[in-house]
Amino acid sequence: MDKANGTGATVEKTPAQTAAFAASIKRGRLRRILRTSTFRLVAVYLFIFALSVGAVLGYTYWQAQRLLHAQIEQTIAADVRGIAEQYAVNGLPGVMAVLRARMRKGAAAGGLYLLADPAGKPLAGNLPGLPAEARGIDHSGWLDFRIRVATPAGPRTRHVRAYYIRLNNGFHLLIGRDIEQLFQFGRVIRNLLFWVLGLTALLGVGGGLLLSRNFLRRIDGITASVRSIRAGRLARRVPVEGSGDELDRLAESLNDMLDQIERLMQGMREVSSNIAHDLKTPLTRLKAQAEDALRAGDEAHRRAALEATIAQADELLRTFNSLLLIARAEAGQARAGFSEVDVAEVAREVAELYEPLVEEQGGRFTLDVPARVRITGDRQLIAQALVNLLDNALKYGRHPERHPEIAVSVRALPERVELVVADNGPGVPEDMREKVKERFVRMDKARSKPGSGLGLSLVASIARLHGGELVLEDNQPGLRAVLRLPVRQNGGKGKAPGAA
Repeated sequence: MDKANGTGATVEKTPAQTAAFAASIKRGRLRRILRTSTFRLVAVYLFIFALSVGAVLGYTYWQAQRLLHAQIEQTIAADVRGIAEQYAVNGLPGVMAVLRARMRKGAAAGGLYLLADPAGKPLAGNLPGLPAEARGIDHSGWLDFRIRVATPAGPRTRHVRAYYIRLNNGFHLLIGRDIEQLFQFGRVIRNLLFWVLGLTALLGVGGGLLLSRNFLRRIDGITASVRSIRAGRLARRVPVEGSGDELDRLAESLNDMLDQIERLMQGMREVSSNIAHDLKTPLTRLKAQAEDALRAGDEAHRRAALEATIAQADELLRTFNSLLLIARAEAGQARAGFSEVDVAEVAREVAELYEPLVEEQGGRFTLDVPARVRITGDRQLIAQALVNLLDNALKYGRHPERHPEIAVSVRALPERVELVVADNGPGVPEDMREKVKERFVRMDKARSKPGSGLGLSLVASIARLHGGELVLEDNQPGLRAVLRLPVRQNGGKGKAPGAA
C-alpha cells in the first residue's frame, strides 16, 4: 500500500512494514476480543469447570488408591494369619516348609516372602535379602520399600508393600506384595488429569475466542447501525440474525424503538405540513374578519365580526389543545397520572351529558355497562377519548333518511376492557378506517361540518398510551368504534376485570 508524503509523492511500504501493520491490526482485534464480556464469562466458567473436573478426578484417584491399598493389605494380612498359624504349630520349620511349598508350586505369583536369620541371611522366600527399612527395628509393622528385579527390558525398580514380623530368637519374617501396578495406575490417573485439564483449557480458550469473535461481530453490526442512524439515516435498522437469542431480542427491541421514533418524526413532519395547510385557511378567515370589523361603520356589524373572530379563535385553541394532548399521549408523559379507574363509571358520566343531545335530535341513546369495571389508566384521558367518539358519532354518524341511534357499551374480557360507541350513520369505508385515525384527516363528506380532523387521532393516541388500540368496524349500518384497553399496565397480569 502506498501513502503520500509531505511533497505529494507516494512512499511504498516495505513487506516488513506491511506485515507489521497487519500484525498490529490483529493484536488490536485480539485485545478487543479478550476484553469482551463473553470471553470473561467463558474464562470464569472454564476456571470453575476445570476446578470441578480436577476435584472429581482427584477424588476418584484418591478413592481408587485407598481401595487398592486396602485390598493389598487384606491379602497380605490373610497370608500373615496363615503363616502365623503354621509358626504357632510347627515353629520355624513349619514356616520354612510353607514358604518353600509356595515357591515350588508357584503360589507366590505376585507375593513376596522372606524368612531370614538374626543376621539377615535369607533362609526361605523369593526376596534377595532383608531391606534396609526392616533393619534395626524390633517390632512388627507395615513397610514400603523398593527392590531391583530383572525383566526382558533390563533391571527395573519395583515398589513393594509388606508386613514385617520379628520372630523369636531374632528371626525376621517379611510378607508383601508387588504394588508397581498400583503406582503405574496412579501415574496414569495423574497424567489423565493433566491432559484433561490441558485440553479443557485449550478448547475452552479456543471456544471463548470463537464465541467472543462472533459476539463482537454482532455487536459491531449493532454499533454500525446505531452510528448510521445517528448520522441521519433513520430508515436503517439493527440486523437480526433470526436465532432468537438475547442479541436478536435486543435488536428487535431497538428496531421497535426506532420504528416508534420514525413514526414520531413522520408524525411531526405531517403535523407541521398539516398545520401549514389546514390552519392557514382559518387564520386567513380570522384576519379577514378582524379587518372587516375595523372597516365596519356601524356597531352591530363590528360586534358580529368580533364575535365570529372569537368563535374562530376558540376553534383554533381547541385544535391546538388537541395537538398538545396528542403530543403528551405520544410522548408518554401522561403515564405519571395512571391510577385505578372505573371505566363503567366514566361511561355513565359521559352518557349523562350526551343522552339529552341525542334525544333532542329525535334519536335514541342506549347504554349497556356493568356495575363496575376497573383498569389502570388516566381517568381524564379515557373520558376525553369517549367524548371524542361520541362527538364523532353525533357529527358524522347521522343518516339523512333515519333518526340517529347511538349505543355505548362496556365489555369486560379476561385481559382487556372494550369501550364501544356504535351509530347507524353512513359509516367509514374499509380502506379509510386506518387513514381517518391520522392527524387532520377528514373524509370529503365531513369537510362541510365544523371540526379539525383530530378527534379520532387523539383517541388512537390515548389508546396507544394505555397499551391498547382503537379499532373501527362496520356496524351494519353505521360505524362501530371499539376502544380496547388492557386491564394492567407495564406488562402486569391482573385478574380479569370483574363486573359486580
